[in-house]
Amino acid sequence: MRSGTTGIVALFVLLVVVVVGYSSVFQVSQTQQALVVRLGKPVDVVPNPGLHFKAPFIDTVISIDKRILDLENPSQEVIASDQKRLVVDAFARYRIKDALRFYQSIGSIQAANIQLTTLLNASLRRVLGEVTFIKVVRDEREILMGRIREQLDKEADGYGIEVVDVRIRRADLPEQNSQAVYQRMQTERQREAAEFRAQGGQKAQEIRSKADREAVVIIADANSTAEQVRGAGDGERNRLFAEAYGQDADFFAFYRSMTAYENGLRSNDTRFLLRPDSDFFKFFSNSSGKPPVAAAPAAAAAAAPKP
Repeated sequence: MRSGTTGIVALFVLLVVVVVGYSSVFQVSQTQQALVVRLGKPVDVVPNPGLHFKAPFIDTVISIDKRILDLENPSQEVIASDQKRLVVDAFARYRIKDALRFYQSIGSIQAANIQLTTLLNASLRRVLGEVTFIKVVRDEREILMGRIREQLDKEADGYGIEVVDVRIRRADLPEQNSQAVYQRMQTERQREAAEFRAQGGQKAQEIRSKADREAVVIIADANSTAEQVRGAGDGERNRLFAEAYGQDADFFAFYRSMTAYENGLRSNDTRFLLRPDSDFFKFFSNSSGKPPVAAAPAAAAAAAPKP
């Protein structure tokens, strides 16, 4: 009986030791840092991962993320120094560098995001409101993002937060302004295109007129040269014909008649409206082209008067 009671007591003591031991240790992961709170008051900050000890039952461990966290900021409308409205889409990266101050001032990641969003919007309006639209969009965006990060980091330091980076994802005109700008750009491009086309048409007309003028001159020169060559050729031909005619008048007459026969008696049309005794056919009846010998006395007899 006594041994059974002793066993129960030993088991109870062992259970108490296990419970006390389990409540006296806690584990911190590599991505976390821990804050030990005793009766509502912070007593220790554990930044290193591993197994750590605390007072059992009275200490509470609060885990706080020590990784770099994202802050997505909704699009905001900002007025630049030249009174142009901008729609700015920005985001930030931050981490909790002082767990105790973070817990005492804000207490949670959700509350930190809300507070940092307010601070980021205020910093955006301050910094971007001091520069022109062109500097925000093109010239000094990197410098401006650095200034915004510095201001935000300085204001977030009181909450135990370090701002690692701030980036402007998009900075553009509002939709209605963008449409007006695009329309103006389109009109300007159309005007320039029309001007280029007009200049091109004028240049083309000048080139075409010059080419037509040169073509007329070239054709006139060619015709003049052709007429001169043709005249020289005709003169040479006439000279040769004259020499040939002077050497043998009968052969020249025969050659000219044969050429006339060749040109006149084509295969597709051989009709002539001429008398058979026409001078054109003189070589048909006589190869020498002379009238028959007997025809002359008979003609003379017929022409003589009767007694």
